[in-house]
Amino acid sequence: MPDRTAWLDRTREGALEPELPICDPHHHLWEHPGSRYLLDEFLHDVGSGHRIVSTVHVECVQHYRSTGPVALQPVGETEFVHRATASHQDEAGGARVAAGIVGFADLTLGQAVMPVLRAHLDASSRFRGVRYASAWDASPEIRVAHTHPPPGLLRDPAFLAGFACLARLGLSFDAWLYHTQFGELAELAREFPEVTIVLDHMGGPLGIGPYAGRQKELFAEWRAALAGLSPCGNVFAKLGGRTLTLAGFGWHRRDAPPGSEELASATAPYYAACIDLFGPGRCMFESNFPVDRASCSYAVLWNSFKRLSRRYSDTERAALFHDTAARAYRLA
Repeated sequence: MPDRTAWLDRTREGALEPELPICDPHHHLWEHPGSRYLLDEFLHDVGSGHRIVSTVHVECVQHYRSTGPVALQPVGETEFVHRATASHQDEAGGARVAAGIVGFADLTLGQAVMPVLRAHLDASSRFRGVRYASAWDASPEIRVAHTHPPPGLLRDPAFLAGFACLARLGLSFDAWLYHTQFGELAELAREFPEVTIVLDHMGGPLGIGPYAGRQKELFAEWRAALAGLSPCGNVFAKLGGRTLTLAGFGWHRRDAPPGSEELASATAPYYAACIDLFGPGRCMFESNFPVDRASCSYAVLWNSFKRLSRRYSDTERAALFHDTAARAYRLA
């Protein structure tokens, strides 16, 4: 992912309602060839005017251990994030970056994943759970998740045995999958009602490849699938990911990025559908930076959330911007 700063600077906005407390429950810190987004870069975005009081870091295959058992190598990411953000936990008036950490553990190890989960917990008191991305689509034009999951992962017996270990340790599960896979997630949620499951990016309603040009039809399909998932009271929804390139809006290809009014207008129906079905007590706005940085700046993204949420009460907005995330991830 190339640096987009110069392009993003073509559309600048001051932060709306700058005193509204925000927990950003989904971002990454990474260092890939040609793409650096570490603490300094994230703090630059966080410093754009919104009141970010805490964040949750979600796994992105960074700084795995290079030695030792393969199963334990992902613990290196938790160790890295804990070290990198240690100085940003007690700052008066500042953001507690990575107040919660979501790591990776290979749940297909079954019962054998328990030592890996315990190692994550030993690595950081801020470790809250696991994400095992299962996003998969039959079309070769749709990129599968970075974990290279097979179809039907969430119903695999070995995976379910590993998932049971999350339940025993009181850990959460982040689900990154596409809306065509909601049925599998609903079965998982019903089987483990004691586990908090967080649906990342609203289940990625697709808009590219074979899904391109079918926005109205696919919105109806996505909403119907979401309605089948929403009765599972242990499932929470992260409201974001509409500025992902796979969403199909094409903002990343424009001469200048969109402003918050345009973003709010285009994305509001998706967020409204989630809030209507799950309620503010199970919904949380997210940045998904730096991935969503491909289409807009941090300041503009949170401005769009603030614009489209104005029809909700102060209590409901507090939940959407902070309280739901803090509760789901057990942040002090």
